[in-house]
Amino acid sequence: MEPENLDLTPQPSAPAAPESFAAPVPATTAAAPEAAFAPRTDFARLTAQTEAIRTEIGKIIVGQTDLLELLLTAVLADGHVLLEGVPGVAKTLMAKLLARTLAVPFSRIQFTPDLMPSDVLGTSVFRQNKADFEFRPGPIFASVVLIDEINRAPAKTQAALFEVMEERTVTQDGTTYAMQEPFLVLATQNPIEQEGTYRLPEAQLDRFLFKLHVGYPTLAEEVQILTGHHGGQGSTNLEAVQPILSAADLAQLRQQVRQQRVEANILEYIAKLVGQTRAHKSLYLGASPRASLALLNGAKALAALRGRDFVTPEDVQFLAPSVLRHRIMLTPEREMEGGTPDEVVKQIIQSVEVPR
Repeated sequence: MEPENLDLTPQPSAPAAPESFAAPVPATTAAAPEAAFAPRTDFARLTAQTEAIRTEIGKIIVGQTDLLELLLTAVLADGHVLLEGVPGVAKTLMAKLLARTLAVPFSRIQFTPDLMPSDVLGTSVFRQNKADFEFRPGPIFASVVLIDEINRAPAKTQAALFEVMEERTVTQDGTTYAMQEPFLVLATQNPIEQEGTYRLPEAQLDRFLFKLHVGYPTLAEEVQILTGHHGGQGSTNLEAVQPILSAADLAQLRQQVRQQRVEANILEYIAKLVGQTRAHKSLYLGASPRASLALLNGAKALAALRGRDFVTPEDVQFLAPSVLRHRIMLTPEREMEGGTPDEVVKQIIQSVEVPR
């Protein structure tokens, strides 16, 4: 779906809805204890629509259930996602299918070493009949933007994404243009190849809500893939996947997520986890407060996906590797020992007391 009728008039961003920290409502009767645990927010619509998205993507993708749950979490949390995996594990296909389930403008940018910032953001073109310049928006002006092989573009092109990913605006020739809502960047990269690639700046990595590892399918899943291909379903029919959510639908679901209950001890738990990354002996660089916000927003979205109107420590622990792995840097000594960021995050989770 290509973007149509873009409104390039500079617009102020809408203020985020305030967090709700209401106290728990006690059970009114002892005869029906299950009522005390019933969600105070009705997630029936959210659950039905996200299950419909899973069903649509499941027409093409075999397995990858945890990956899809994390992608849906990012969509509800209004965050960008970096997908990392070896070639052939359906990173790009998963991103394209997720975009098809959203009835919003979509664009794809193939990053290459010769890509220029203007190829992404757009450029000003001189109009002789009016003797002035007209801004022609680039492919970044869409609601869902798939950036394939993001680590193949040089630093100057990567830097062009800083403003639009964080502030949701593009500044060109002194004029600032607001992006349409929603705005979601899904980027892929191959961790194996080194030739013709560029390491992503830390400032850009920090703008991704999650970094997700896309692994190989299980034996049973790969047999299912081969069976479907052999049975005449070899071609990937993207047209089979139907849109589920409009921009207005997604805005309403995100409003529900922002109103999730988060107790003070959960907020302190998030702060302690992120704070430990700044003091850990195996880390050269710890996570910033942006990581704390990402962990909070992601946990609220995950809880809603799982039918709860409150966040638990388990939600935070489940998301911690995806939120932190790209925001921390190992010391040279730890890297030489073969350590990984995920191992350090696991150690930190085990070392911080869990609130009860």
